[in-house]
Amino acid sequence: MRIVLADDAALLRAGLAALLTGAGHDIVAEAADAEQLRSTVRELGAAGALPDIVVTDVRMPPRNADDGLQAALELRREFPGLPVIVLSAYVAGRYVQDLLDSASGAVGYLLKERVGRVSDFLGSLDLVAAGGVVVDPEVVSHLMHANTAGASSGPLARLTAREREVLALMAEGLSNSQIAERLVVSSGAVAKHVANIFQKLDLVPSEENRRVRAVLAWLQRE
Repeated sequence: MRIVLADDAALLRAGLAALLTGAGHDIVAEAADAEQLRSTVRELGAAGALPDIVVTDVRMPPRNADDGLQAALELRREFPGLPVIVLSAYVAGRYVQDLLDSASGAVGYLLKERVGRVSDFLGSLDLVAAGGVVVDPEVVSHLMHANTAGASSGPLARLTAREREVLALMAEGLSNSQIAERLVVSSGAVAKHVANIFQKLDLVPSEENRRVRAVLAWLQRE
């Protein structure tokens, strides 16, 4: 996988690059600030060599605010579908909503501590590069508590408590078998819940990326 890596902390960036390279991926470019991230990806795009995914910190120069996130959002507007994983040290619902708004998939929001769980991080990388959506479990939990009122009306109100639980685990990027293991139920039971979720959210079989769209509906609820 060809990766552009952006983080203003040289030591953290080097460590992440070593981890990804060790896993067989290719770091095609690195950036130390948001402007360098923008210019690097644009140059690759102009050369017909867009990366398979961009991994960026939220907070980077020049403002040391959400510059990395804003650069990622801008690049996704310029290059629709560009897979992006945003790393953050904070559980910030606003950042997640900014990333997910108008998204059609291929985005991830992970806390930096998740990188230390190497297999989880690499799995999230693969899932986002393939067009999926991954949100850190701690962030999912935060959003669940912050937005419970949003599930009181509309299609989401049709979901049972168990179906909402399954959908929350889908937001973490878990497959049906992984959800079954987490909930200690059969894979068949999970498949039935997922089918019910699709039906209740009016996601017909012909709908592309139903799993992604269901997750986005849950995470973006008002």
